[in-house]
Amino acid sequence: MQVTTANQPQAAAQTQNADTGKKPASSDYDVFLKLLTAQIKNQDPLSPMKSDDFSSQLAQFSGVEQQVKTNDLLQSLGAQMSLMGMGQMASWIGLEGRAAAPANFDGSPVTIYPAPAASADHAILLVKNTNGDVVQRQDFTPSTGKIQWAGVNGDGTAFANGLYSFEVESYKGDELISTSKAEVYSKIVEAKSRNGETILVLSGGIEVPSSAVSGLRDPV
Repeated sequence: MQVTTANQPQAAAQTQNADTGKKPASSDYDVFLKLLTAQIKNQDPLSPMKSDDFSSQLAQFSGVEQQVKTNDLLQSLGAQMSLMGMGQMASWIGLEGRAAAPANFDGSPVTIYPAPAASADHAILLVKNTNGDVVQRQDFTPSTGKIQWAGVNGDGTAFANGLYSFEVESYKGDELISTSKAEVYSKIVEAKSRNGETILVLSGGIEVPSSAVSGLRDPV
């Protein structure tokens, strides 16, 4: 089981100021007081600052300080929630996830779950290689729940092992009304965090967000 994390919440909290170059809020407050003191010392004695001006400046600084603290807290909570999500995803490793992603063909038939348009009266399954070239077209009835792709061409020769993607063209009469990606099951081999989102790595190195997985099952 492999779970990759970009950072841990405690380590992130301890090194946040050093990594971002920010100073603690208390340090900024000391700087504010020094600037305010200098402003008082150098003010025009004939036109001194009013107490309302001091209160206004202090209130503005306090508001900014509070906003900075709030932003830091939200970032910390976001990192912790992301890692909690990854912890849950760790239990998915070793299972097969269903997603609209390329399948790693190793000579064994691939089960494809098409999703043609509801109004289609016929449909075509397109098989594409890693270059995006269509290597096979297969007619099927729109009501078909799943298709077994054997991975062989018309003369019985097997396709080379590797990644293949599947799309569905839906037709009503002769009119193409939609093109959609078909789903397949692939083994989940890794979970990792990227920009606050949990990414699953499937067999063949394909990466999909965890939200793109529509089903799970034990390996068959």
